[in-house]
Amino acid sequence: MTKPIVFRNRISPAWIILLLDLACALFSVYAAFALRLNFDFDAFFNYPLLQIGEIVGITSFVLFLLFRTYTGVVRYTSITDIGRITTVNLMATLFYFYIDYSGLFNQSGRAFPISVVLINFFIVTFLMLTYRMAVKRLYSFIIQSSKNQTTRAAIYNTGHSGLMVKQAIQDDVTSDIKVVAFLESDTTRVGKSLYGLPIYGTRRLQLARMVKQEKVKLLIVAEEHMEPEALNKLVDDCLALDLKIQKVPAVSTWVNQGWSPQQLEDIRIEDLLERSVIDIKNQELARELKGKGVLVTGAAGSIGSEIARQLMKYDISVLILCDKAETPLHELELEIAESNPSMPVITYIADVCDRIRIQQLFEVYEPKVVYHAAAYKHVPMMEKHPSMAVMNNVLGTRILAETAVAYEVEKFVMVSTDKAVNPTNVMGASKRIAEIFTQSYDRHLQDVYRKGGPVYGAPPTRFITTRFGNVLGSNGSVIPRFKKQLESGGPLTVTHPDITRYFMTIPEACRLVLEAGAMGNGGEIFVFDMGQPVKVLDLAKKMIRMSGRQLGRDVKIIFTGLRPGEKLYEELLNNAENTLPTYHEKIMIATVREYDFGEVSEQINELIECASKHYVMPTVARMKQLVPEFLSKNSAYEQLDQNKNDKIAL
Repeated sequence: MTKPIVFRNRISPAWIILLLDLACALFSVYAAFALRLNFDFDAFFNYPLLQIGEIVGITSFVLFLLFRTYTGVVRYTSITDIGRITTVNLMATLFYFYIDYSGLFNQSGRAFPISVVLINFFIVTFLMLTYRMAVKRLYSFIIQSSKNQTTRAAIYNTGHSGLMVKQAIQDDVTSDIKVVAFLESDTTRVGKSLYGLPIYGTRRLQLARMVKQEKVKLLIVAEEHMEPEALNKLVDDCLALDLKIQKVPAVSTWVNQGWSPQQLEDIRIEDLLERSVIDIKNQELARELKGKGVLVTGAAGSIGSEIARQLMKYDISVLILCDKAETPLHELELEIAESNPSMPVITYIADVCDRIRIQQLFEVYEPKVVYHAAAYKHVPMMEKHPSMAVMNNVLGTRILAETAVAYEVEKFVMVSTDKAVNPTNVMGASKRIAEIFTQSYDRHLQDVYRKGGPVYGAPPTRFITTRFGNVLGSNGSVIPRFKKQLESGGPLTVTHPDITRYFMTIPEACRLVLEAGAMGNGGEIFVFDMGQPVKVLDLAKKMIRMSGRQLGRDVKIIFTGLRPGEKLYEELLNNAENTLPTYHEKIMIATVREYDFGEVSEQINELIECASKHYVMPTVARMKQLVPEFLSKNSAYEQLDQNKNDKIAL
C-alpha cells in the first residue's frame, strides 16, 4: 500500500500575500493603459506613468491594510474573501475617478481616463482572485494526490452542511475518502452539478445509477434533521445495493474543533426507530414546577435518570434523586454536577418499600411533585419471583403514595407500562395493580375532599399514570442485547418469529411523563401514540445487515421460544377501554374501569400479606383475583387460570 506524502501544512506569511496583491495592482494599471492605447507604446509617454504607479501603489497599499485582504489563508479563499477584494478594488476605482476629475494630480490633462480606470478594475480583481483560486486548486490537487484514496463517497445533502463536510474531507490529509457525487431528495437539483460533482436523486434507480457510474462505496449523510421514515428508506436502499452508509453529527458540534475521520458514525438502529420530534407544550409544566422540590424515584434507572436530566431545564428549588442502587446514583449525581453545577441536587439512598426511610425523605426535603419510576420490570425475572414483584411494584407504590398524601404533595406521576394491559405475566399484573390502587386512591381522596372532610385543608394529592411501550436502549432491552451478540459474532436470539413490540426513545418517553404531570387533573391514565409496532425478527435482520454482515453466512438468528409470561403482541389498552383526546394528538387518556377503594385496599392488604411471606402460587392467585384479565402465558401459573374461584389455603 502506498503511503501518503507527508508535508508540513504551512501558511504563507501575510507580507508575501500583500506584496503579491500590490504587484497585481501595479501590473493591472499598466496593462489597462496598454489595452486602452492598443499597445501603442509611443503614446505611453503622454501620461505620467511613474506618478500613476506611485498613486496606485500607495492607494492600494492603504486599502489593503484597512481591509486586511492579505490576512486570509489563500488555500481557503471563500465568498467573503471575494467580496472583500471586490470592495477594495471598487473603492480604489472611485478614488481614481476623483483624482482625475478633481485635477489634483494633473491639471493640464486626464491622468486616469475612464476607460483605463474601468479596465484596471476588472484586471486587478481578476488577477487577485485568480492567483488565490489557483493556489486553492493546487493545494487541493496536492492533498488529493497525496492520499491513498480507496473509498469513493457521495454526500447526502447539497446544503450548507453537505458542503462543509465535502470541504472538510477534501482538506483532510489523513482521510482516504474521495467525494465524487452528491445525493439530494430535492428533485429540482437532481441532474445538476455542484463544485463539478454530479447530483443524483434518492430514488432506488437513481441511487443504483450513482453507485454504478461513480463507483461509490460509501454514502455520508450530512442532513442534520432527517425524518426517520426517509432515513429508513435510504438505509434499506443502500443495504440492497451493498452501499455502506454513515452519518456526521451537526456541523456546529465539530466545526470549531476541526474535522477528523472519527466524525463519521454508523447509522444506529435507534436512528431508524425514532419518530419525528413531538412538540410538547411545557409552559404549564414550567409554571407548576417553579420553585418546588421534585422527587424522582428509581432515579438511577433508564427512565428515572432521563426524567432527572429533563427536570434540570426547569426552575425547581431542589431535585431529589432516590434509588437503592448506590453506584449508578452516584454517577448520575456527578453527571448533573458537571452539566448543571447550579442545580441543587439531593441523592437519597432508599428502598421505596422502607416506609420509615421514605417518611424521613418527605419530612426533611418536602417535595411537592413526585415522579415514581422505581419498579422491577424484567418479565422472566418476576415470573420466578412474584412476591418481590408485589413487594416492590405494589407495596412500594402504596407506601410512596400514602406518604405523598400525608405530606401534602401536589402531584404524583407514576410510570407504568403497556404490559399492564391484559397482563400475561406477573410483572405486568403488578404494575396494573399499582395503577388500580393509585386511581382508586385518587378518587377516594377527591370524594373525601369534596364532602368537606376535616383531614384536608388543601386539595389532596392528584395521582396521574403514564403508559408506554419499550424504550430504546434501556437496561436489558432487546437492542443492547443484539448489539452485544453481534460484537461476539452471534448468533442473535429471538424468542419467536412473530413477536412484535412498540418502541420509543427514552427522551420521548420522559417528555410524556413530564407532560402528563402538567396535563393531569388526577385519576387519569395517559397513553401515547406509539406508532406502528416493530417485528423483532425484522429488527434483528436489519441490525445484521447494518453491521456489514450477511444473515446466515456471517451471523445466524436462532429462535429460543417465548419466555415465561411473554406476549407475542403488546397492547396499550385492554378490550374494555377506550380513549379520550387531549390537546395533543399524540397523547390520549384511557377511560378505564373504576374500582372501589375500600375493596381494592382490602384485597391489596391480603396480597401484600401473602407476598411478604414469599408464597409463590398463593401470591399469583391473589393477583389474578385483583386483575381478572391476568391470564398467564407460557408459565407455570397457567394452572391458576383454570379455576380462578378456587381459594388457595395459605
